Amino acid sequence: MNAVRIAALVLIAAGVLGLVYGGFTYTKDTQKAKVGPIELSVTEKETVNVPVWAGVGAILIGGVLLLLGNKNS
Repeated sequence: MNAVRIAALVLIAAGVLGLVYGGFTYTKDTQKAKVGPIELSVTEKETVNVPVWAGVGAILIGGVLLLLGNKNS
C-alpha cells in the first residue's frame, strides 16, 4: 500500500468521523497562580466543532486521491 492510498483512507475516515461526531472536546490544564508552596491550577474543557463542509471536503478529496492513486500504480 503506497503513501497516497494511506493518506486517502485517512482523509475519508477523518471526514466520516467529523460528520458523525460533529466535533471533539479536550481538557487543558493551566497554572493560574503560584504563591510560595501553593499552586492554583484550573482545568478547562475546550470544545472544537468540525464544520460539515470540512467533513464532506475531506471525504471528497480522499476519494479523488484514492481514484487517482490507483491509476498511477
